Amino acid sequence: MPDRETMPSASAPEVSARAAALPQEALRIASGYAFSGPVLHLGALLWDGQCLPDAQVRVPLAMLNRHGLVAGATGTGKTKTLQLIAEQLSAQGVPVFLADMKGDLSGIAAPGRPDARVEGRAADVHQRWTATGFPAEYYALGGIGRGIPVRATVTGFGPVLLSKVLRLNRTQEQSLALVFHYADSKGLELIDLKDLRAVVTFLTSDEGKPELKTVGGLSAATAGVILRSLTAFEAQGASGFFGEPEFDTGELLRTAEDGRGVVSVLELSAVQERPQLFSTFLMWLLADLFHDLPELGDVDKPRLVFFLDEAHLLFDGASEAFLESITQTVRLIRSKGVGVFFVTQTPEDVPADVLAQLGNRVQHAVRAFTPDDQKALNATVKTFPRSPYDLEEVLTGLGTGEAVVTVLSEKGAPTPVAATRLRAPESLMGPLGQEALERAVAGSPLYERYARAVDRESAYERLERGRGAKGPDEMRDAAPARGGRAEEQPSMAERVVESGVFRSLARSVGTQIGREITRSLFGTARRSGRRRR
Repeated sequence: MPDRETMPSASAPEVSARAAALPQEALRIASGYAFSGPVLHLGALLWDGQCLPDAQVRVPLAMLNRHGLVAGATGTGKTKTLQLIAEQLSAQGVPVFLADMKGDLSGIAAPGRPDARVEGRAADVHQRWTATGFPAEYYALGGIGRGIPVRATVTGFGPVLLSKVLRLNRTQEQSLALVFHYADSKGLELIDLKDLRAVVTFLTSDEGKPELKTVGGLSAATAGVILRSLTAFEAQGASGFFGEPEFDTGELLRTAEDGRGVVSVLELSAVQERPQLFSTFLMWLLADLFHDLPELGDVDKPRLVFFLDEAHLLFDGASEAFLESITQTVRLIRSKGVGVFFVTQTPEDVPADVLAQLGNRVQHAVRAFTPDDQKALNATVKTFPRSPYDLEEVLTGLGTGEAVVTVLSEKGAPTPVAATRLRAPESLMGPLGQEALERAVAGSPLYERYARAVDRESAYERLERGRGAKGPDEMRDAAPARGGRAEEQPSMAERVVESGVFRSLARSVGTQIGREITRSLFGTARRSGRRRR
Protein backbone atom coordinates (compact mmCIF):
# COMPACT_ATOMS: atom_id res chain seq x y z
CA MET A 1 0.00 0.00 0.00
CA PRO A 2 1.14 3.62 -0.46
CA ASP A 3 3.46 4.87 2.23
CA ARG A 4 3.39 8.32 3.75
CA GLU A 5 5.70 9.66 1.07
CA THR A 6 3.34 8.77 -1.77
CA MET A 7 0.06 9.83 -0.14
CA PRO A 8 -1.51 13.16 -1.18
CA SER A 9 -0.65 16.11 1.01
CA ALA A 10 -3.28 18.20 2.75
CA SER A 11 -1.66 21.32 1.36
CA ALA A 12 1.14 22.22 -1.00
CA PRO A 13 4.35 20.59 0.21
CA GLU A 14 6.74 23.02 1.66
CA VAL A 15 10.24 23.43 0.39
CA SER A 16 11.37 22.63 3.94
CA ALA A 17 12.52 25.23 6.44
CA ARG A 18 16.09 24.09 5.96
CA ALA A 19 15.68 24.76 2.23
CA ALA A 20 15.55 28.47 2.97
CA ALA A 21 19.32 28.28 3.13
CA LEU A 22 19.50 26.97 -0.45
CA PRO A 23 20.99 29.16 -3.16
CA GLN A 24 18.28 31.37 -4.61
CA GLU A 25 18.24 29.67 -8.01
CA ALA A 26 18.08 26.21 -6.43
CA LEU A 27 15.23 27.37 -4.20
CA ARG A 28 13.34 28.65 -7.25
CA ILE A 29 13.76 25.29 -9.01
CA ALA A 30 12.68 23.35 -5.90
CA SER A 31 9.58 25.53 -5.57
CA GLY A 32 8.53 24.42 -9.06
CA TYR A 33 8.19 20.86 -7.72
CA ALA A 34 5.98 21.64 -4.70
CA PHE A 35 2.61 20.12 -5.65
CA SER A 36 -0.61 19.82 -3.66
CA GLY A 37 -1.94 16.49 -4.97
CA PRO A 38 -0.59 12.93 -5.11
CA VAL A 39 2.93 12.74 -6.49
CA LEU A 40 5.67 10.32 -7.47
CA HIS A 41 9.03 11.04 -5.84
CA LEU A 42 11.92 11.01 -8.29
CA GLY A 43 14.82 12.22 -6.15
CA ALA A 44 16.71 15.24 -4.82
CA LEU A 45 18.01 18.32 -6.62
CA LEU A 46 21.62 18.53 -7.76
CA TRP A 47 23.06 22.03 -7.76
CA ASP A 48 26.63 23.20 -8.16
CA GLY A 49 27.91 19.64 -7.75
CA GLN A 50 26.01 18.97 -4.51
CA CYS A 51 22.92 16.89 -3.72
CA LEU A 52 20.34 18.98 -1.85
CA PRO A 53 17.97 16.48 -0.16
CA ASP A 54 15.68 19.24 1.15
CA ALA A 55 14.84 20.13 -2.45
CA GLN A 56 12.77 17.17 -3.64
CA VAL A 57 11.94 16.58 -7.31
CA ARG A 58 8.49 15.09 -7.92
CA VAL A 59 5.97 14.50 -10.70
CA PRO A 60 2.20 14.91 -10.20
CA LEU A 61 0.36 11.59 -10.49
CA ALA A 62 -2.38 13.23 -12.58
CA MET A 63 0.20 14.22 -15.22
CA LEU A 64 1.44 10.69 -15.91
CA ASN A 65 -1.07 10.31 -18.75
CA ARG A 66 0.62 13.25 -20.51
CA HIS A 67 3.29 10.82 -21.71
CA GLY A 68 7.01 10.99 -21.27
CA LEU A 69 10.52 10.20 -22.41
CA VAL A 70 13.27 8.41 -20.51
CA ALA A 71 16.51 8.76 -22.45
CA GLY A 72 20.22 8.29 -21.94
CA ALA A 73 23.28 6.36 -22.98
CA THR A 74 23.69 2.67 -22.23
CA GLY A 75 24.48 2.02 -18.57
CA THR A 76 23.22 5.34 -17.21
CA GLY A 77 20.29 3.89 -15.23
CA LYS A 78 17.25 4.10 -17.52
CA THR A 79 15.99 0.66 -16.47
CA LYS A 80 16.15 1.55 -12.78
CA THR A 81 14.26 4.77 -13.52
CA LEU A 82 11.47 2.70 -15.12
CA GLN A 83 11.41 0.47 -12.07
CA LEU A 84 11.29 3.42 -9.68
CA ILE A 85 8.35 5.02 -11.50
CA ALA A 86 6.53 1.70 -11.97
CA GLU A 87 6.75 0.88 -8.25
CA GLN A 88 5.21 4.17 -7.18
CA LEU A 89 2.46 3.95 -9.80
CA SER A 90 1.57 0.47 -8.57
CA ALA A 91 1.56 1.68 -4.96
CA GLN A 92 -1.04 4.30 -5.90
CA GLY A 93 -3.32 1.83 -7.67
CA VAL A 94 -2.19 2.44 -11.26
CA PRO A 95 -1.51 -0.62 -13.46
CA VAL A 96 1.77 -0.52 -15.38
CA PHE A 97 3.05 -2.23 -18.52
CA LEU A 98 6.81 -2.80 -18.82
CA ALA A 99 8.63 -4.07 -21.89
CA ASP A 100 11.50 -6.07 -20.37
CA MET A 101 14.23 -6.02 -23.00
CA LYS A 102 17.05 -7.53 -20.96
CA GLY A 103 15.07 -9.74 -18.58
CA ASP A 104 16.06 -7.76 -15.49
CA LEU A 105 12.70 -6.15 -14.64
CA SER A 106 11.13 -9.39 -13.45
CA GLY A 107 12.50 -8.69 -9.97
CA ILE A 108 9.85 -6.02 -9.41
CA ALA A 109 7.71 -8.70 -7.71
CA ALA A 110 10.34 -9.42 -5.06
CA PRO A 111 11.60 -7.18 -2.22
CA GLY A 112 14.92 -5.47 -2.89
CA ARG A 113 18.13 -6.33 -1.12
CA PRO A 114 19.65 -3.61 1.03
CA ASP A 115 23.36 -3.00 0.52
CA ALA A 116 25.81 -0.18 0.98
CA ARG A 117 24.99 1.46 -2.37
CA VAL A 118 21.23 1.38 -1.79
CA GLU A 119 21.58 2.68 1.75
CA GLY A 120 23.97 5.39 0.63
CA ARG A 121 21.64 6.55 -2.13
CA ALA A 122 18.64 6.55 0.23
CA ALA A 123 20.59 8.67 2.74
CA ASP A 124 21.69 11.10 -0.01
CA VAL A 125 18.16 11.86 -1.15
CA HIS A 126 16.32 11.46 2.22
CA GLN A 127 14.42 8.37 1.05
CA ARG A 128 12.78 6.08 3.60
CA TRP A 129 13.76 2.94 1.73
CA THR A 130 11.84 -0.25 2.53
CA ALA A 131 12.35 -3.52 0.69
CA THR A 132 9.03 -4.12 -1.12
CA GLY A 133 7.74 -6.40 -3.86
CA PHE A 134 4.84 -5.43 -6.13
CA PRO A 135 2.06 -7.49 -7.75
CA ALA A 136 3.18 -8.62 -11.20
CA GLU A 137 2.11 -10.73 -14.17
CA TYR A 138 4.65 -12.11 -16.63
CA TYR A 139 4.02 -12.38 -20.36
CA ALA A 140 5.97 -13.61 -23.40
CA LEU A 141 5.27 -13.03 -27.09
CA GLY A 142 3.73 -16.20 -28.45
CA GLY A 143 5.03 -18.09 -25.45
CA ILE A 144 8.67 -17.68 -26.54
CA GLY A 145 10.25 -17.10 -23.16
CA ARG A 146 8.93 -17.57 -19.66
CA GLY A 147 5.52 -16.00 -19.42
CA ILE A 148 1.85 -16.20 -20.31
CA PRO A 149 1.65 -16.30 -24.13
CA VAL A 150 0.53 -13.08 -25.82
CA ARG A 151 -0.88 -13.62 -29.30
CA ALA A 152 -2.78 -11.55 -31.83
CA THR A 153 -4.80 -12.63 -34.84
CA VAL A 154 -3.56 -11.42 -38.22
CA THR A 155 -6.82 -9.50 -38.68
CA GLY A 156 -6.47 -7.94 -35.23
CA PHE A 157 -2.91 -6.91 -35.99
CA GLY A 158 -4.00 -5.26 -39.21
CA PRO A 159 -2.24 -4.44 -42.49
CA VAL A 160 -0.51 -1.24 -41.33
CA LEU A 161 1.31 -2.85 -38.41
CA LEU A 162 1.98 -6.07 -40.30
CA SER A 163 3.53 -4.10 -43.16
CA LYS A 164 5.97 -2.60 -40.67
CA VAL A 165 6.99 -6.08 -39.48
CA LEU A 166 7.35 -7.38 -43.05
CA ARG A 167 9.31 -4.25 -44.08
CA LEU A 168 7.01 -3.51 -46.99
CA ASN A 169 7.17 -0.21 -48.83
CA ARG A 170 4.22 2.13 -49.18
CA THR A 171 2.90 0.52 -52.38
CA GLN A 172 3.24 -2.97 -50.96
CA GLU A 173 1.55 -1.85 -47.74
CA GLN A 174 -1.45 -0.62 -49.73
CA SER A 175 -1.51 -3.90 -51.64
CA LEU A 176 -1.51 -5.88 -48.39
CA ALA A 177 -4.51 -3.84 -47.26
CA LEU A 178 -6.27 -4.94 -50.45
CA VAL A 179 -5.50 -8.58 -49.60
CA PHE A 180 -7.09 -8.05 -46.17
CA HIS A 181 -10.12 -6.49 -47.85
CA TYR A 182 -10.41 -9.37 -50.32
CA ALA A 183 -10.21 -12.00 -47.56
CA ASP A 184 -12.80 -10.18 -45.52
CA SER A 185 -15.22 -9.83 -48.45
CA LYS A 186 -14.94 -13.57 -49.16
CA GLY A 187 -15.40 -14.67 -45.56
CA LEU A 188 -11.82 -15.97 -45.27
CA GLU A 189 -10.80 -15.36 -41.67
CA LEU A 190 -7.16 -14.37 -41.16
CA ILE A 191 -6.27 -15.87 -37.79
CA ASP A 192 -2.64 -16.89 -38.18
CA LEU A 193 0.12 -16.40 -40.75
CA LYS A 194 -0.71 -19.55 -42.67
CA ASP A 195 -4.17 -18.08 -43.33
CA LEU A 196 -2.68 -14.95 -44.89
CA ARG A 197 -0.11 -16.97 -46.82
CA ALA A 198 -2.88 -19.26 -48.11
CA VAL A 199 -4.90 -16.30 -49.40
CA VAL A 200 -1.91 -14.68 -51.13
CA THR A 201 -0.85 -18.06 -52.57
CA PHE A 202 -4.36 -18.60 -53.91
CA LEU A 203 -4.40 -15.17 -55.54
CA THR A 204 -1.09 -15.86 -57.31
CA SER A 205 -2.11 -19.37 -58.45
CA ASP A 206 -3.63 -20.24 -61.82
CA GLU A 207 -6.90 -20.95 -60.02
CA GLY A 208 -6.90 -17.61 -58.28
CA LYS A 209 -5.69 -15.30 -61.05
CA PRO A 210 -9.25 -14.37 -62.09
CA GLU A 211 -9.87 -13.36 -58.48
CA LEU A 212 -6.65 -11.29 -58.47
CA LYS A 213 -8.08 -9.14 -61.26
CA THR A 214 -10.99 -8.21 -58.99
CA VAL A 215 -8.63 -6.80 -56.35
CA GLY A 216 -7.99 -3.37 -57.79
CA GLY A 217 -4.40 -2.16 -57.67
CA LEU A 218 -2.88 -5.50 -56.63
CA SER A 219 -0.43 -6.88 -59.18
CA ALA A 220 0.83 -10.43 -59.35
CA ALA A 221 4.39 -9.16 -58.82
CA THR A 222 3.49 -7.29 -55.62
CA ALA A 223 1.52 -10.26 -54.34
CA GLY A 224 4.64 -12.34 -54.92
CA VAL A 225 6.75 -9.91 -52.88
CA ILE A 226 4.26 -10.13 -50.01
CA LEU A 227 4.29 -13.92 -50.22
CA ARG A 228 8.10 -14.06 -50.10
CA SER A 229 8.16 -11.67 -47.14
CA LEU A 230 5.65 -13.84 -45.29
CA THR A 231 7.62 -16.99 -46.00
CA ALA A 232 10.83 -15.40 -44.69
CA PHE A 233 8.97 -14.12 -41.65
CA GLU A 234 7.62 -17.58 -40.85
CA ALA A 235 11.10 -19.05 -41.31
CA GLN A 236 12.26 -16.79 -38.46
CA GLY A 237 9.83 -18.60 -36.15
CA ALA A 238 7.26 -15.82 -36.02
CA SER A 239 4.23 -18.06 -36.56
CA GLY A 240 3.72 -18.53 -32.83
CA PHE A 241 2.99 -14.83 -32.30
CA PHE A 242 -0.17 -14.95 -34.41
CA GLY A 243 -3.21 -17.01 -33.56
CA GLU A 244 -5.80 -17.63 -30.90
CA PRO A 245 -6.70 -17.15 -28.15
CA GLU A 246 -6.00 -13.51 -28.93
CA PHE A 247 -4.78 -11.59 -25.90
CA ASP A 248 -7.35 -9.26 -24.34
CA THR A 249 -5.46 -6.05 -23.59
CA GLY A 250 -7.99 -5.37 -20.83
CA GLU A 251 -5.89 -7.77 -18.74
CA LEU A 252 -3.33 -4.97 -18.46
CA LEU A 253 -5.78 -2.80 -16.49
CA ARG A 254 -6.06 -5.01 -13.42
CA THR A 255 -5.42 -4.15 -9.79
CA ALA A 256 -4.49 -6.55 -6.99
CA GLU A 257 -6.72 -7.35 -4.01
CA ASP A 258 -4.84 -4.83 -1.86
CA GLY A 259 -5.61 -2.05 -4.36
CA ARG A 260 -2.15 -1.80 -5.89
CA GLY A 261 -1.83 -1.74 -9.65
CA VAL A 262 -0.63 -4.93 -11.33
CA VAL A 263 2.70 -4.54 -13.13
CA SER A 264 2.57 -6.44 -16.43
CA VAL A 265 6.07 -7.46 -17.48
CA LEU A 266 6.49 -8.57 -21.10
CA GLU A 267 9.72 -10.53 -21.51
CA LEU A 268 11.42 -9.65 -24.78
CA SER A 269 14.93 -10.93 -24.19
CA ALA A 270 14.10 -14.19 -26.00
CA VAL A 271 13.10 -12.32 -29.19
CA GLN A 272 15.75 -9.59 -29.31
CA GLU A 273 16.92 -10.80 -32.72
CA ARG A 274 13.51 -9.78 -34.10
CA PRO A 275 13.30 -6.11 -33.12
CA GLN A 276 10.82 -5.18 -35.86
CA LEU A 277 8.41 -7.76 -34.51
CA PHE A 278 8.47 -6.96 -30.81
CA SER A 279 8.49 -3.18 -31.29
CA THR A 280 5.49 -3.37 -33.59
CA PHE A 281 3.75 -5.86 -31.31
CA LEU A 282 4.04 -3.33 -28.50
CA MET A 283 2.37 -0.79 -30.77
CA TRP A 284 -0.44 -3.29 -31.38
CA LEU A 285 -1.06 -3.58 -27.64
CA LEU A 286 -1.27 0.20 -27.37
CA ALA A 287 -3.43 0.60 -30.47
CA ASP A 288 -5.79 -2.13 -29.26
CA LEU A 289 -6.23 -0.35 -25.93
CA PHE A 290 -6.92 2.88 -27.77
CA HIS A 291 -9.57 1.16 -29.86
CA ASP A 292 -11.42 -0.31 -26.88
CA LEU A 293 -11.16 2.19 -24.02
CA PRO A 294 -13.81 4.88 -23.45
CA GLU A 295 -13.01 8.58 -23.29
CA LEU A 296 -12.27 9.88 -19.78
CA GLY A 297 -10.84 13.37 -20.26
CA ASP A 298 -8.69 14.68 -17.43
CA VAL A 299 -8.24 12.16 -14.62
CA ASP A 300 -6.86 12.23 -11.06
CA LYS A 301 -4.60 9.32 -11.94
CA PRO A 302 -3.96 7.31 -15.12
CA ARG A 303 -5.75 4.06 -15.89
CA LEU A 304 -2.49 2.58 -17.18
CA VAL A 305 1.06 3.72 -17.88
CA PHE A 306 2.84 2.01 -20.75
CA PHE A 307 6.65 1.92 -21.12
CA LEU A 308 8.03 1.25 -24.62
CA ASP A 309 11.68 0.29 -24.27
CA GLU A 310 14.12 0.56 -27.21
CA ALA A 311 11.63 2.99 -28.75
CA HIS A 312 13.87 3.80 -31.72
CA LEU A 313 13.01 0.35 -33.12
CA LEU A 314 9.42 1.51 -33.60
CA PHE A 315 10.50 4.23 -35.98
CA ASP A 316 13.41 2.67 -37.90
CA GLY A 317 12.30 2.25 -41.50
CA ALA A 318 8.69 3.04 -40.62
CA SER A 319 6.26 3.97 -43.38
CA GLU A 320 4.42 7.26 -43.37
CA ALA A 321 1.16 5.49 -42.52
CA PHE A 322 2.76 3.75 -39.53
CA LEU A 323 4.22 7.02 -38.20
CA GLU A 324 0.84 8.69 -38.60
CA SER A 325 -0.76 5.83 -36.66
CA ILE A 326 1.70 6.17 -33.78
CA THR A 327 1.38 9.94 -33.68
CA GLN A 328 -2.42 9.89 -33.63
CA THR A 329 -2.55 7.11 -31.06
CA VAL A 330 -0.17 8.93 -28.71
CA ARG A 331 -1.99 12.21 -29.19
CA LEU A 332 -5.46 10.83 -28.52
CA ILE A 333 -4.96 8.03 -25.99
CA ARG A 334 -4.20 10.56 -23.23
CA SER A 335 -7.91 11.34 -23.01
CA LYS A 336 -8.54 7.64 -22.32
CA GLY A 337 -6.35 7.78 -19.22
CA VAL A 338 -3.33 5.97 -20.68
CA GLY A 339 0.17 7.36 -20.41
CA VAL A 340 2.96 6.28 -22.75
CA PHE A 341 6.67 6.59 -21.95
CA PHE A 342 9.21 6.07 -24.71
CA VAL A 343 12.57 4.76 -23.53
CA THR A 344 15.56 5.25 -25.81
CA GLN A 345 19.09 6.62 -25.99
CA THR A 346 18.44 10.08 -27.43
CA PRO A 347 15.39 12.27 -28.13
CA GLU A 348 16.45 12.27 -31.78
CA ASP A 349 15.28 8.63 -31.93
CA VAL A 350 11.68 9.85 -31.61
CA PRO A 351 9.98 11.76 -34.48
CA ALA A 352 9.31 15.42 -33.75
CA ASP A 353 5.51 15.02 -33.91
CA VAL A 354 5.65 12.30 -31.25
CA LEU A 355 8.29 14.07 -29.14
CA ALA A 356 6.02 17.12 -28.98
CA GLN A 357 3.42 15.00 -27.13
CA LEU A 358 5.81 13.93 -24.35
CA GLY A 359 5.32 16.27 -21.39
CA ASN A 360 7.53 14.49 -18.84
CA ARG A 361 11.26 14.13 -19.44
CA VAL A 362 13.94 12.18 -17.59
CA GLN A 363 17.24 12.57 -19.44
CA HIS A 364 20.15 10.50 -18.20
CA ALA A 365 23.77 11.13 -19.19
CA VAL A 366 24.69 11.71 -22.83
CA ARG A 367 28.05 10.63 -24.24
CA ALA A 368 29.87 13.03 -26.56
CA PHE A 369 32.95 11.17 -27.78
CA THR A 370 32.52 11.77 -31.52
CA PRO A 371 31.30 14.63 -33.75
CA ASP A 372 28.01 12.77 -34.24
CA ASP A 373 27.69 12.41 -30.46
CA GLN A 374 28.26 16.15 -30.06
CA LYS A 375 25.59 16.88 -32.63
CA ALA A 376 23.14 14.62 -30.76
CA LEU A 377 24.04 16.36 -27.48
CA ASN A 378 23.34 19.78 -28.97
CA ALA A 379 19.99 18.55 -30.29
CA THR A 380 19.10 17.10 -26.87
CA VAL A 381 19.86 20.39 -25.10
CA LYS A 382 17.56 22.25 -27.50
CA THR A 383 14.61 20.06 -26.49
CA PHE A 384 14.68 21.42 -22.90
CA PRO A 385 13.24 24.72 -21.62
CA ARG A 386 15.68 27.51 -20.86
CA SER A 387 17.60 26.79 -17.70
CA PRO A 388 20.25 28.25 -15.36
CA TYR A 389 22.23 25.04 -15.87
CA ASP A 390 24.91 24.65 -18.52
CA LEU A 391 23.08 21.61 -19.85
CA GLU A 392 25.85 20.45 -22.17
CA GLU A 393 28.19 20.26 -19.22
CA VAL A 394 25.61 18.73 -16.87
CA LEU A 395 24.39 16.07 -19.30
CA THR A 396 27.89 14.82 -20.02
CA GLY A 397 28.83 14.82 -16.33
CA LEU A 398 25.86 12.99 -14.80
CA GLY A 399 26.61 9.79 -12.90
CA THR A 400 24.66 6.54 -13.00
CA GLY A 401 21.23 7.07 -11.46
CA GLU A 402 21.29 10.82 -12.08
CA ALA A 403 19.23 12.67 -14.67
CA VAL A 404 18.00 16.03 -15.85
CA VAL A 405 14.25 16.25 -15.24
CA THR A 406 11.39 18.46 -16.36
CA VAL A 407 7.74 17.42 -15.95
CA LEU A 408 4.31 18.98 -16.26
CA SER A 409 2.99 20.76 -13.20
CA GLU A 410 -0.57 20.27 -11.97
CA LYS A 411 -1.54 23.21 -14.19
CA GLY A 412 0.01 21.56 -17.23
CA ALA A 413 2.99 23.93 -17.46
CA PRO A 414 6.59 22.65 -17.69
CA THR A 415 8.50 22.68 -14.41
CA PRO A 416 11.98 24.19 -14.18
CA VAL A 417 14.78 21.96 -15.42
CA ALA A 418 16.20 20.07 -12.44
CA ALA A 419 19.36 17.99 -12.35
CA THR A 420 18.36 15.15 -10.03
CA ARG A 421 19.90 12.34 -8.05
CA LEU A 422 17.25 9.65 -8.39
CA ARG A 423 15.91 7.42 -5.65
CA ALA A 424 16.66 3.71 -5.47
CA PRO A 425 13.93 1.20 -6.42
CA GLU A 426 12.57 -0.77 -3.46
CA SER A 427 12.05 -4.03 -5.35
CA LEU A 428 14.74 -6.40 -6.53
CA MET A 429 17.05 -4.68 -9.03
CA GLY A 430 17.67 -7.71 -11.20
CA PRO A 431 15.91 -10.80 -12.56
CA LEU A 432 13.63 -12.96 -10.46
CA GLY A 433 14.95 -16.49 -9.96
CA GLN A 434 13.84 -19.00 -12.57
CA GLU A 435 11.88 -21.18 -10.15
CA ALA A 436 10.07 -18.20 -8.64
CA LEU A 437 9.26 -16.88 -12.11
CA GLU A 438 7.89 -20.21 -13.28
CA ARG A 439 5.73 -20.51 -10.14
CA ALA A 440 4.35 -17.01 -10.72
CA VAL A 441 3.46 -17.79 -14.34
CA ALA A 442 1.89 -21.20 -13.64
CA GLY A 443 -0.05 -19.82 -10.67
CA SER A 444 -1.59 -16.94 -12.58
CA PRO A 445 -5.35 -17.11 -13.17
CA LEU A 446 -4.62 -16.05 -16.77
CA TYR A 447 -2.41 -19.02 -17.56
CA GLU A 448 -5.18 -21.47 -18.37
CA ARG A 449 -6.94 -18.87 -20.50
CA TYR A 450 -4.00 -18.19 -22.80
CA ALA A 451 -1.45 -21.00 -22.42
CA ARG A 452 -2.79 -23.38 -25.07
CA ALA A 453 -3.01 -22.24 -28.69
CA VAL A 454 -6.28 -22.91 -30.57
CA ASP A 455 -6.30 -23.59 -34.31
CA ARG A 456 -9.88 -23.39 -35.51
CA GLU A 457 -11.14 -23.36 -39.07
CA SER A 458 -10.16 -20.20 -40.92
CA ALA A 459 -8.89 -19.13 -44.36
CA TYR A 460 -6.24 -21.84 -44.70
CA GLU A 461 -8.63 -24.71 -43.93
CA ARG A 462 -11.38 -23.30 -46.16
CA LEU A 463 -9.04 -22.85 -49.10
CA GLU A 464 -7.58 -26.33 -48.62
CA ARG A 465 -11.04 -27.90 -48.49
CA GLY A 466 -12.22 -25.86 -51.45
CA ARG A 467 -9.48 -26.79 -53.90
CA GLY A 468 -11.06 -27.51 -57.26
CA ALA A 469 -14.00 -25.23 -56.53
CA LYS A 470 -14.55 -22.25 -58.77
CA GLY A 471 -13.52 -19.74 -56.16
CA PRO A 472 -13.79 -18.58 -52.55
CA ASP A 473 -17.50 -17.74 -52.96
CA GLU A 474 -18.24 -21.38 -53.76
CA MET A 475 -15.93 -22.48 -50.93
CA ARG A 476 -17.80 -20.30 -48.50
CA ASP A 477 -21.17 -21.52 -49.67
CA ALA A 478 -19.99 -25.13 -49.34
CA ALA A 479 -18.66 -24.67 -45.83
CA PRO A 480 -20.85 -26.39 -43.19
CA ALA A 481 -22.54 -24.11 -40.69
CA ARG A 482 -21.19 -24.30 -37.16
CA GLY A 483 -23.12 -26.76 -35.04
CA GLY A 484 -24.64 -28.34 -38.17
CA ARG A 485 -27.33 -25.67 -38.54
CA ALA A 486 -27.71 -22.76 -40.89
CA GLU A 487 -26.44 -19.65 -39.21
CA GLU A 488 -28.62 -16.59 -38.88
CA GLN A 489 -27.48 -14.06 -41.45
CA PRO A 490 -26.24 -10.81 -39.88
CA SER A 491 -27.57 -7.46 -40.98
CA MET A 492 -25.53 -5.29 -43.36
CA ALA A 493 -24.55 -2.98 -40.48
CA GLU A 494 -23.42 -5.94 -38.38
CA ARG A 495 -21.37 -7.33 -41.25
CA VAL A 496 -19.67 -3.96 -41.75
CA VAL A 497 -18.71 -3.33 -38.14
CA GLU A 498 -17.76 -6.97 -37.50
CA SER A 499 -15.47 -7.05 -40.53
CA GLY A 500 -11.77 -7.38 -39.85
CA VAL A 501 -10.92 -4.51 -42.17
CA PHE A 502 -13.31 -2.15 -40.38
CA ARG A 503 -11.91 -3.07 -36.96
CA SER A 504 -8.34 -2.77 -38.18
CA LEU A 505 -9.05 0.60 -39.77
CA ALA A 506 -10.70 1.94 -36.63
CA ARG A 507 -7.76 0.74 -34.54
CA SER A 508 -4.97 1.88 -36.87
CA VAL A 509 -6.35 5.30 -37.78
CA GLY A 510 -8.05 6.13 -34.52
CA THR A 511 -9.69 9.33 -35.70
CA GLN A 512 -12.65 10.97 -33.99
CA ILE A 513 -14.80 10.20 -37.03
CA GLY A 514 -13.79 6.54 -36.93
CA ARG A 515 -14.61 6.26 -33.24
CA GLU A 516 -18.00 7.96 -33.59
CA ILE A 517 -18.98 5.76 -36.56
CA THR A 518 -18.01 2.69 -34.54
CA ARG A 519 -20.09 3.81 -31.57
CA SER A 520 -23.14 4.81 -33.61
CA LEU A 521 -23.35 1.43 -35.38
CA PHE A 522 -22.00 -0.82 -32.69
CA GLY A 523 -22.61 0.95 -29.40
CA THR A 524 -19.04 0.14 -28.32
CA ALA A 525 -15.60 0.00 -29.91
CA ARG A 526 -14.66 -3.58 -29.08
CA ARG A 527 -14.47 -6.88 -30.84
CA SER A 528 -17.23 -9.41 -30.29
CA GLY A 529 -16.55 -11.69 -27.35
CA ARG A 530 -14.49 -9.08 -25.47
CA ARG A 531 -15.28 -8.39 -21.83
CA ARG A 532 -16.56 -4.94 -21.00
CA ARG A 533 -13.93 -2.57 -19.61
